Amino acid sequence: MTETLTNSLPNDVEDLIERVLKSACDRDLTLATAESCTGGLVASVLTDVEGSSHAFERGFVTYTNEAKAEQLGVPMEMIERFDAVSSQVARAMAEGALAHSRADIAVSVTGFAGAGGPDDEEGLVHFATATRDGPVRLAEHHFGAVGRGDIRVAAVRAAMTLLAQALDEARPSVE
Repeated sequence: MTETLTNSLPNDVEDLIERVLKSACDRDLTLATAESCTGGLVASVLTDVEGSSHAFERGFVTYTNEAKAEQLGVPMEMIERFDAVSSQVARAMAEGALAHSRADIAVSVTGFAGAGGPDDEEGLVHFATATRDGPVRLAEHHFGAVGRGDIRVAAVRAAMTLLAQALDEARPSVE
């Protein structure tokens, strides 16, 4: 169980977090996160579980476009062409997290947790998982205008689901 957010997370999310960490530990694989609209919440819940430090390699909180470019190597031209909330940028964020870490699997989250601009869809969130030895997987969710907190919890659930799938498909690391 996560210690600091236990009262805030639904049981199914808690179960997913524990499943992801157990799978990563059992397979000797490490995880990285690249987050925008979740502001580090995915990394936080992964590190809230005691004994998980060997499964979590690092997290990148890249809330601004500049941070995405500087920390993850996402080309500004890509952000300008497709928008920061897009499948293209989610893919580049996950790939950038792998390139700038020693993790085996990375998950990225970019979206609108609250009201954005007039043409932005509140609750639209793009995700990607990247692995060192497999394909990048993309997901797009439309959580709706349910509020920042609920969107962020739903995004954690979706990110954990994608990590679980990537772990199920990944080969154990070889040293």
